Amino acid sequence: MAASAMDVPGPKLLDDERHTQDMLAVCTPTFVTPNTRENAKLQIWSFRDMPVFHFLNPLDPHLLDFLMQGLWNETQYNPLGARYWSCVPYLLGEGQAMMYSFAPKSKVITDIPGVPFGRVPPNYLRDNMAATLARQDVEFEILVQVQTDAHRMPIENAAVRWPEKLSPFVPAATVHIPRQRFDTPAHAELAKRLSMNPWHCLPEHRPLGNQSRARLRMYKELSRLRQERNRTPHLEPTGDELFE
Repeated sequence: MAASAMDVPGPKLLDDERHTQDMLAVCTPTFVTPNTRENAKLQIWSFRDMPVFHFLNPLDPHLLDFLMQGLWNETQYNPLGARYWSCVPYLLGEGQAMMYSFAPKSKVITDIPGVPFGRVPPNYLRDNMAATLARQDVEFEILVQVQTDAHRMPIENAAVRWPEKLSPFVPAATVHIPRQRFDTPAHAELAKRLSMNPWHCLPEHRPLGNQSRARLRMYKELSRLRQERNRTPHLEPTGDELFE
């Protein structure tokens, strides 16, 4: 899940967008690897089409990471009904770290055509999103978890889940997605020009940890490559876009 807050005042850490604050999250509460070194190892095995060997390699096992991903990587039925986590910490003002999460508040369509015996459509997630937003509004609650123990809630190890007993998630805001049609050529054309990056942010809310520092360059380079090859120049969203 990626959300972009617009009309955010103040200087940003990246100069390609001046008024946005991006928030990115995934459907597991911990990252697949604890740090950039281990992530590089995973990428090597992924290029060999053997990612599972990264976790089960007897000479360099990552069994706890494998178990965490196995516990939380459940089948997704509708992106509008799943919970998402930042996985990596962010600054919450000087000297304070936090994690955030998007928790669904709406009951949405969860049917998957063809399950369990037929052929599953390749785009059933998008289809379920489109069907849901064609008939109803959807809401998510933004939750914030403040770091209270630097040892048990580490900054540099993204494979550790911060204990909610030490610091429960606190509601901070609501994301309201109105009923709409989003699967149009105009929407798709805009999406090609967007560049979501956690470093589109105010300095006081910057990403923390080694994997976030690596994402700074990787996200910029991947976005630049995608938009150059597609001949779709980058566009900073304003909220005033029209899709007629």
